[in-house]
Amino acid sequence: MIRWEAAGYRVAFTTRVGGVSEGPFASLNLGRKSGDDPEHAEENRRIACAAIGADVEQLALNFQVHSARVLRAAPRMRGEHADGLWTEEPGLPILAMSADCLPIVLARAGRPGIAVLHAGWRGLLAGIVAAGTEALGGGEIAAAVGPAIGPCCYEVGEEVAKPFRARFGDDVVEQGRLDLWTSAERALHAAGIERVDRFDRCTACEPKSFFSHRRDAGLTGRQGVIAYVSG
Repeated sequence: MIRWEAAGYRVAFTTRVGGVSEGPFASLNLGRKSGDDPEHAEENRRIACAAIGADVEQLALNFQVHSARVLRAAPRMRGEHADGLWTEEPGLPILAMSADCLPIVLARAGRPGIAVLHAGWRGLLAGIVAAGTEALGGGEIAAAVGPAIGPCCYEVGEEVAKPFRARFGDDVVEQGRLDLWTSAERALHAAGIERVDRFDRCTACEPKSFFSHRRDAGLTGRQGVIAYVSG
């Protein structure tokens, strides 16, 4: 796991290492809809939650659809079509999954409030970063951008490149490759967030560490970000 330090919160970006799944889903696949054995995915979620002291029985997650919808989490929440969750409730773990898209976490200072976002190119253009910030209701917020496909590997067509240049600057697309990391950072700054920590690890470049939808032609697992208010 890749830990992110934020006072009053426990946050971890998972890798593909340390679970029970096999084959293309080896080994810490968190996605039940990926094609893996659902029982393996459930056990992997237990492993990931235990690693940061979270209660897997309370774990909340969405049915992700590349939207800008961010919902308030409830214990054991499942099936809502959305790509972000937030909570102020101590001990309620929230999960956003990815396999090239950006896992993003937002943590509010001063009073408890944390959000996790699944942000691909569609979600970024749709405004999921602003939606997540608004859900937390303002105040001083810090953010972290986890592992995702990097500009080294993310080739896009002009139908994607053009709106990204218009929204985030000409330099976020160079030689037909999109820089999601920088685009997300600029979206976060535009939403009023000053502290943005980036891990800049490419999921497509690191097959031993991460799942990648593009690299593996869709037959792959899901990593993610798990977070909760710790006190």
